[in-house]
Amino acid sequence: MENLYAERIKNVPRSFIREILKISLDPSVISFAGGLPNADYFPVRHIQAATEKVFTDYGSEVLQYSNSEGDLQLREWIAARYKEQKNLIVSPDNIIITNGSQQGIDLLGKVLLNDGDGVLIEEPGYLGAIQSLSLFRPVFIPAPLNDDGLDIEILAEKSGNCTAKMLYSVPTFQNPSGVTYSDENKEQVSAIAEKNSFVIVEDDPYWELRFSGKPSRSFAHFLPQQTAMLGSFSKIVAPGFRLGWIAAPEALSEKLLIAKQAADLHTSSLSQKIMYEYLVGGDLDTHIKAITDAYGGQCRAMQDAIQNSFPKSIQFTRPEGGMFLWGKLPEGMDSMALFDEAVKEKVVFVLGILSIQNRGQQTRFG
Repeated sequence: MENLYAERIKNVPRSFIREILKISLDPSVISFAGGLPNADYFPVRHIQAATEKVFTDYGSEVLQYSNSEGDLQLREWIAARYKEQKNLIVSPDNIIITNGSQQGIDLLGKVLLNDGDGVLIEEPGYLGAIQSLSLFRPVFIPAPLNDDGLDIEILAEKSGNCTAKMLYSVPTFQNPSGVTYSDENKEQVSAIAEKNSFVIVEDDPYWELRFSGKPSRSFAHFLPQQTAMLGSFSKIVAPGFRLGWIAAPEALSEKLLIAKQAADLHTSSLSQKIMYEYLVGGDLDTHIKAITDAYGGQCRAMQDAIQNSFPKSIQFTRPEGGMFLWGKLPEGMDSMALFDEAVKEKVVFVLGILSIQNRGQQTRFG
């Protein structure tokens, strides 16, 4: 069978995160490994009411095939939310509803990447994006994260010495570090992207989950013609819907739509209608405040526990929101050895060695 497989799939490993999540299904395991929303806060009653309203109002119509772009009312709601929350003017015509923002990453890879093209990524970076983009056999070019965003000097040097097509970034409460880019950092990154002609992919599923600090601006404020924004309802409503979106410049959006049509025809029309009815039902902002307050409390509890129980040589980030906190071991300490010891105590976490530089030989790094 081995000779039947396409080259693009042969060396792409299974997702480490998804494998850890299988372990996490054991209720006796304490997991710090995945960005799972707290299921206790899923708005079940309001979603149930929205579902009943959809079937009452639309009947069998909502079970039919639909357009590839996605439900127009839902796209208009997203566009209005960009204006209200980020002061961005985004046309609904340039928004495509996807099966989670993960599909958005896949579509961008299909549209932008040839074998051997450069992809700039954060160090540490989101493992799900690395796995998705690995299918297109790019050369990953890591740039380290500082407390305020990407290391500008290294990004400028590395992007100037290659022909990168895109920068994949999670600029707000980054996965896995929790770091948020400053406006100054975003402006500098945008200038480098404009000079070196690569697309900035702004994956921003956590930006509404802020429990301290002040909101920062989008890359689209600084470089709208080269910024593709990914969003998701997974973290602010529920991940089971698998609903996300891409908002991109018109020319890029047209190519993404072709890729979407070829991939799956369209995202579930039923899920989209239920989501829209839930969103306009008036519960969203109350729900976001509830989960943000909860996550803020959990973050502070974890920081206090680290401060009180870990050796002083352990460094850790202090996120202003989102779902992630990043710890740094002392130089020379093996995170895999620590992971093996933690598993014995039924505790799991994401290994830094996977999120930084040593991801094995399955992917190419420049």
